[in-house]
Amino acid sequence: MDGHQPAGSTAHGPWTVDTGMRHTGLRVLELAPGGSQSFGTQEREVIVLPLSGSCSVRCGAEEFELAGRPAVFEGVSDFAYVPRHSDAVLSSPGGGRFALASGTARRDLPFRRGAAEEVPVETRGAGSCLRRIHNLAAAGGFACDRLIVVEVLTPDGNWSSYPPHKHDEHTATESELEEVYYFEIGRGGFGHHRLGGSPPGPAGETAEVRTGDVVLVPDGWHGPSAALPGYPMYYLNVMAGPHDERAWRITDDPAHAWIRETWSSTPATSSAEGTS
Repeated sequence: MDGHQPAGSTAHGPWTVDTGMRHTGLRVLELAPGGSQSFGTQEREVIVLPLSGSCSVRCGAEEFELAGRPAVFEGVSDFAYVPRHSDAVLSSPGGGRFALASGTARRDLPFRRGAAEEVPVETRGAGSCLRRIHNLAAAGGFACDRLIVVEVLTPDGNWSSYPPHKHDEHTATESELEEVYYFEIGRGGFGHHRLGGSPPGPAGETAEVRTGDVVLVPDGWHGPSAALPGYPMYYLNVMAGPHDERAWRITDDPAHAWIRETWSSTPATSSAEGTS
């Protein structure tokens, strides 16, 4: 599958992941205890998010401490927003793994910290479609110019990014957004992620995804993501597009849209909490 980038395939310099598209980007940095890394944002706004460990982010004369978390399955993390045209330094006394999610921007917003306790947490779906969403920088939430960043935690045996959907047209009912998926799988397991496949077109393709894998979605139908029994799934979604409006409107695959309508009458059958 062209959009699937296995762990390590985009590694570059200090970055274990260094990828993106026209409007979106993702870099992942692993730091040893006491390590630091400088970076520039150029024409993009950036959210620095601890995946594991804690860090500080300095930009100009200001610095924010990010308490982070032991692992992506262990709660919500705080994060830092770094505006375009900035130079910053990320430092970690204890070491860890840190994501830098980026999107093209046309406005200059201030450097600031997003507090973990202020992140809206949403439970979406029901039954085997139940998952937990950390709306770090969702549209309408934490202010960015165009960038949208959320985390999805799918319990083992459950499905997310479902029903299959798309967001590649700029209309009153749909947003034109590229999307990056960055995966981590609990207990060293694997999961599956599907691209394409809406009738009457050709069949979709399914990738086996493991920790550190990325899937790029420039356009088209995508979903579901499947967490196999015994292996909870985490993914970080990074979205941005060419239009000034910052919105997330999707079109469900008409062949499967009925699934969403069943959730109101389906009891929750598993916890939305992930486990490592």
